[in-house]
Amino acid sequence: MQKKSRLTTYILLGLALGIITGYFAHDHLENPLGFADTLSLITTLFLRLIKMIIAPLVFSTLVVGIARMGDASEVGRIGIKTLGWFFLASVMSLSLGLILVNLFRPGDALLGHMAATAAKADLATSSLTLKDFVTHLVPSSIVDGMAKNEILQIVIFSLFFGSAAAAVGAKANPLVDALDGVAHVMLKVTGYVMKFAPFAVFAAVAGTIAKSGLGVLSTYGVFMAEFYFGIALLWALLIFIGFLFLKGRIFQLMKEMRSPALLAFSTASSEAAYPKTLEGLERFGVRNRIAAFVLPIGYSFNLDGSMMYCTFATVFIAQAYGIEMSLGQQMTMMMVLMLTSKGMAGVPRASLVVIAATLSQFNIPEAGMLLLLGIDHFLDMARSATNVIGNGVATAVVAKWEGELTDPLQTGELADKPLP
Repeated sequence: MQKKSRLTTYILLGLALGIITGYFAHDHLENPLGFADTLSLITTLFLRLIKMIIAPLVFSTLVVGIARMGDASEVGRIGIKTLGWFFLASVMSLSLGLILVNLFRPGDALLGHMAATAAKADLATSSLTLKDFVTHLVPSSIVDGMAKNEILQIVIFSLFFGSAAAAVGAKANPLVDALDGVAHVMLKVTGYVMKFAPFAVFAAVAGTIAKSGLGVLSTYGVFMAEFYFGIALLWALLIFIGFLFLKGRIFQLMKEMRSPALLAFSTASSEAAYPKTLEGLERFGVRNRIAAFVLPIGYSFNLDGSMMYCTFATVFIAQAYGIEMSLGQQMTMMMVLMLTSKGMAGVPRASLVVIAATLSQFNIPEAGMLLLLGIDHFLDMARSATNVIGNGVATAVVAKWEGELTDPLQTGELADKPLP
């Protein structure tokens, strides 16, 4: 916690110093554009470090998550209902982000301020058609796909690999355990990479302000306000859908989720709230066998706040570069994010990794991601709390469907004993 807090402090310090340095360069240097170009070396290094971790991170986390779901024949009805709910929640979250970013168009405020060397004149309509997307899904060689950092091909191979590992059973356990070790190592590597984030924030902000002046900062406040408004709408939708299944008990569930959601918000980590979320669900009346199955899967497949942010932020970056995406391209992007956002639970700044993997698929400059890095912690707070609420509602609804939801207030009993 102290290390994460220290990193956040350094990022905010880098943001402040970047503003001051950029302001000085814009007003006093003879060649502020050259200064900004020099700083772009730092941002380029950070972007390459981020892209370096994508392939092994997606493969290891997604395979382990799927393999530990168990054999589909054993998971049966509960697994189908759980994944069905997660799919619908994902579509709702991604669609909400897409609708709001097209309605508010926050990226227009940055139009013309982005580095010309990184910008694209337009997005070719043939850059990723539906036909290209479908035929590009399956890799001819997974080694080639990983070497080229083809994120969609890695995801598809991981889905097959994880499902096969689950079907094999005990004989695959050593391999799954080894991949779990790889996942933990890659999480540590991600932590190392994020140590460069303050320098990247400093360089990105200083370079942007050196080129365009302080006026460019006004869009950040507008962007955050619009995003938090979207988060509030998503909460309202989740509570409403929960009410359709749980009736008045949804408010009791929200009371139980208040503490874990606050913990997730204050730490900007939904994983930190996992024990309290599980405990709150069991106090609410969800049987342990349901909660212990649905909740961990939800942490990989049901990140509602993060998915809404992915569509919102990706189109925001496209708008900032003057790239207009057609409805068909945005729908295709939503399908891409539906895949690439899975299996990333616990990854520091996971949404940035997913966004970085998606931008290149649509010829949108990855450097635009750094626009959001300085304020990402504050955005991550809202995303993390929303992820907790979304998984709490999902688990309770699945328990209701399965007849595994009791009312401790009426029975005088709590659900099964929680996991240690």
